[in-house]
Amino acid sequence: MSANVQAFDLAMFDLDGTLVATAGEIGDAVNDTLVRFELPAVSQVQVERWIGHGTRELLIQALASASDTTAEVIRSSSSLSLIAAEFDRHYQRRCGTRSQLYPQVRDTLLALRERGVKLAVVTNKESRYTATVLDAHRLAPLFDRVISGDTLPTKKPDPAGIHSCLTQFGAAAERALFVGDSSIDVATARNAGVRVWALPYGYNMGEPITANQPDRVIPDISVLLN
Repeated sequence: MSANVQAFDLAMFDLDGTLVATAGEIGDAVNDTLVRFELPAVSQVQVERWIGHGTRELLIQALASASDTTAEVIRSSSSLSLIAAEFDRHYQRRCGTRSQLYPQVRDTLLALRERGVKLAVVTNKESRYTATVLDAHRLAPLFDRVISGDTLPTKKPDPAGIHSCLTQFGAAAERALFVGDSSIDVATARNAGVRVWALPYGYNMGEPITANQPDRVIPDISVLLN
């Protein structure tokens, strides 16, 4: 599909794996937490495959793997809140230490703003972590709206976040674009009835993004300026 950015009034973006490469520091915080509770570390590959459903779910998957049990057992564990609080301390400390913007992100967002395109983040990452990551990379001022995994009663792939942005900015679905890196992002955009472009370098549970059939696969987000 060859439409350029002039066809869009609103561009919405996933965060992890789309705008910022965050897996390294998430993995650091997970393993900091596991060590604290005398559990074996998990691998970076595992962490990348768990990204997408929110940081709490990622922690649950890591604990299940390290404990050789199931996610259901971890979710019902009385110690989960204690472990989650420990993870929170480590992740807040780690945010910004190893993550980096993907190529062309800042320049593209600035150029889109200059063109009058409204910009939003729609992520499943919890709001306190979203804010920390955006602030660490000086991205927060570039967005007109940030929707995190705990902003609304539901999160992706429920389309509520996209619908909320469409309503707030008075944008028609056919003049909106969602940019992400995972099957969750593609499903969210499809559920909302908006076009979806995907990046091949993010975190898609170990699967190629082409398998999820986005409208377009782009090498980096500067393509939005073409």
